[in-house]
Amino acid sequence: MGCGNLFFTTLITFSVALITYNIIISANAPLKQDFPGPSRTSSISMDPVIQMPVEKSKGKSGSKRLFHTAVTASDSVYNTWQCRVMYYWFKKFKEGPNSEMGGFTRILHSGKPDQYMDEIPTFVAQPLPAGMDQGYIVLNRPWAFVQWLQKADIKEDYILMSEPDHIIVKPIPNLSRGGFGAAFPFFYIEPKKYESVLRKYFPKENGPITKIDPIGNSPVIVGKEALKKIAPTWMNVSLAMKKDPETDKAFGWVLEMYAYAVSSALHGVGNILYKDFMIQPPWDTEIGKKFIIHYTYGCDYNLKGELTYGKIGEWRFDKRSYDRVAPPRNLPLPPPGVPESVVTLVKMVNEATANIPNWGS
Repeated sequence: MGCGNLFFTTLITFSVALITYNIIISANAPLKQDFPGPSRTSSISMDPVIQMPVEKSKGKSGSKRLFHTAVTASDSVYNTWQCRVMYYWFKKFKEGPNSEMGGFTRILHSGKPDQYMDEIPTFVAQPLPAGMDQGYIVLNRPWAFVQWLQKADIKEDYILMSEPDHIIVKPIPNLSRGGFGAAFPFFYIEPKKYESVLRKYFPKENGPITKIDPIGNSPVIVGKEALKKIAPTWMNVSLAMKKDPETDKAFGWVLEMYAYAVSSALHGVGNILYKDFMIQPPWDTEIGKKFIIHYTYGCDYNLKGELTYGKIGEWRFDKRSYDRVAPPRNLPLPPPGVPESVVTLVKMVNEATANIPNWGS
């Protein structure tokens, strides 16, 4: 017990020291361009979005700039079935038109192999020491990336950080360019609102708080060498934020997302805020030009096809319904009138489960 406390204290002390070091050495060059972007159709206000035409994402020579897709996961049933569905669709679109999708790795932070090592390319990472995540299992994500980036032989020059509950709906080009990462802007990541808290980790000498982009770590396409620098800082900032009661209370379940945004800014890596990166049903209703469906929210409808969010619908699809058992094959489709995004999501889950061998085992 005493050794565990000593290790925890030593690691946190080292974390704070490393954060300070990163702050001192981080570049101060302004990287974020102040281009106007389209306004959000909802009443939620957002920072300007930097739009980037897909055709400009390739190098001058027209050669492909491949990125490696990495997904962190535990060995839970809940994470595992999502990863299996995600990898199925990754393989379907990898060789499609305009794709710059390279390899794929599931970074399994359970510390031991599981039965799906042959089905999904997997790197086994060690979890944080017991108790260090304080019940916030997401803290294992940055630590897992640190281990993977240090030990794995990654052929591609870019990384797409993705998540188990992402379904790729079309081939993805490399959306990053010019030293910028490419990231989806989240309306609930609000650096300006929490400036007083964030200044603990991003001091005024590092520049205006607007250097912190309204992003998480996923989905993000970023240069591999840049991510190798960001990842240790991301891990240490996450631990320090979780240890600080004010920060923990302010950010809650999105704490690790703020930690990545801060760490990216500390290392002078700005991001193209690419709104067309993904959709989140049921709020986003059309696929359009999007590349990923993120099914983080439950989808509840009555039999008239009307959304009943906050109330269990007569028809529903919610990933949390399958936290202990994988969803069955051939889920019932939504009733008429339900938006395209939700119908597509269920159809894609059904196709994957119908074709993945030994589903439910």
